[in-house]
Amino acid sequence: MTTTPAGVALEVADWRRQTGSLYAEVRELSAHDPAAGHARWRSGRDDLFAHHPASPVPAERRGDFAGLPVAAYDPQWRFELPILEAEPATIEMSTGTDGDVPFERIGRLELPAGGTLDVWRLTTYGGGIFVPVRDGLAGRPGGTYGGGRYLLDTIKGADRGVGADPTHLVVDLNFAYNPSCAYDPAWACPLAPAGNIVGTEIFVGERYA
Repeated sequence: MTTTPAGVALEVADWRRQTGSLYAEVRELSAHDPAAGHARWRSGRDDLFAHHPASPVPAERRGDFAGLPVAAYDPQWRFELPILEAEPATIEMSTGTDGDVPFERIGRLELPAGGTLDVWRLTTYGGGIFVPVRDGLAGRPGGTYGGGRYLLDTIKGADRGVGADPTHLVVDLNFAYNPSCAYDPAWACPLAPAGNIVGTEIFVGERYA
């Protein structure tokens, strides 16, 4: 693994480039067959986590990596939702490499499965929509990651696109995934704030073994 600052930056840039390409392929597949898009998402992420030098799985553990623990696709957890109005708010989320990152609340999503999720926009260079979720299984044995998972993080390419109505977001909970800090404490990731915590048990998406 490259250890110079420039080398690490190039590796992370390539990770994001490949992630963006994977999500573009997944969006195209999912337009006709969401389950096929999900299968491609799983295989693509497994390959990146196992082999990419910027993988959040520590290098010494990659030889034993057998794939991410992701539940089977369930179409009942896919929604196309409007961004509803919400009171303006700003927060700063702490990260390891990027310091305190400012976000503003641009709206909220009402989940048909139960609960609401705040929709955040990164206010610094590049913009981006960010929607994390911490569900009722978080931190429980065999459940989901205690700090929550990510549904959308468009600045990093994790984008499910818009629905048949272009004002609606595709919110497919089957694609909920763990932040990098779930695999290596050397990473510090923005975690789900209060407005992104729901009591609903979300059984789909990436789990936490």
